[in-house]
Amino acid sequence: MGLLSNRINKERLKPRDHIYSWRTAYVYAHHGIYVGDDKVVHFTRGRGQEVGTGTVLDVLLVSSGPARSLVPCTVCTQLEEGNGVVSSCLNCFLSGGILYRFEYEVGPALFLAKARGGTCTLAVSDPDNIVVHRATYLLTNGFGCYNLFTKNCEDFAIYCKTGLLVVEQGILGQSGLAVSIVGGPLAAVLSMPLCLVTANVYGMVAMGVGVYCASRYAADIGKRNDVVKVEAEDLVTRLATGRLQVAETMAIVPAVQGR
Repeated sequence: MGLLSNRINKERLKPRDHIYSWRTAYVYAHHGIYVGDDKVVHFTRGRGQEVGTGTVLDVLLVSSGPARSLVPCTVCTQLEEGNGVVSSCLNCFLSGGILYRFEYEVGPALFLAKARGGTCTLAVSDPDNIVVHRATYLLTNGFGCYNLFTKNCEDFAIYCKTGLLVVEQGILGQSGLAVSIVGGPLAAVLSMPLCLVTANVYGMVAMGVGVYCASRYAADIGKRNDVVKVEAEDLVTRLATGRLQVAETMAIVPAVQGR
């Protein structure tokens, strides 16, 4: 674990760890919660519970599910059409990839030093038993429709770890994955006026990277002020009724600020 890599040996895993593995030539990472006994609970697309982007990204992200083989896994149960949240053995979750552990409560300097999003957050993780409870509860009750930009596998894992919900958007936060996909091109556009200050190619690249890092930092759920804590039972009720608005009568615990 550190600045350059969050790689971890499976022997060091603990129930409640948020883990991930890169897919599709490091374009995309798949995230989940390790719950012990070699099992990972994760949120997938392709289960009849997703909202497509209508772009080539729908093809690239087909790897979000567990590995599929002509020889059925002797550990995992047969996947059927369901709510999109599944339990897989660690090997099927990794799908031949390398195991990494997502970092929580990192400092601003380390967060900004990370080369790309989707590897760490400023947010604080909840206690182990609460994290595992959220993951297993949502395994049975679902997490709604998969959406690359508003509710993906990383958002699922971060929610299980923190219970945080973005107020105004009524969603679970813009994950590092979404910021990485959108943030790069957006940073290039936003930094164009600044790039006019210098003709040096290195200066232009530095400005673009700076804008990207700043946008990623501002969007991190551990930095935002518009978040509240919603427990899994309340979240499922909201999903079932189509309401993900904070201005309801349901009890919500305000997120602790000043982290």
